[in-house]
Amino acid sequence: MTAMVAKAGLADLIKIDSAGTHCGLTGEEAYFRVIDTLNRYNIKSSSTARQLQYEDLGEFDYVLVMDRRNLSFVLRHSAGCRAQVGLFLEDAQRERLVHRDEVTDPFPNGDYEEAYRVIYAGCTALLAKLRLKHQL
Repeated sequence: MTAMVAKAGLADLIKIDSAGTHCGLTGEEAYFRVIDTLNRYNIKSSSTARQLQYEDLGEFDYVLVMDRRNLSFVLRHSAGCRAQVGLFLEDAQRERLVHRDEVTDPFPNGDYEEAYRVIYAGCTALLAKLRLKHQL
């Protein structure tokens, strides 16, 4: 998403971050298979793992999660927060770019290419939604 937003010339307007709901790997780099997959698409990963913080729910407009288990967790802890919480693939599914509303976690030996394709579709739909909704 970061690369896509930068390519669209919107990096100064859209802040993107990633966090886990149950992060036992805080401070670690992305898994090597994730980095390998991103490298095949000329996308550089410079992020390190961090855990979602309560403050994130007030700082960000959207907190999007990959599956219903994480959605349930975030919703239980987001009462009174301004962030709009939802499933990451919701817009991509509505636009018929994907046929499901959850991203299957490929860790450790799953299909990282499929995860990339689904996440790419989700990013495409999300960016289109943000551009339309916020007139960017």
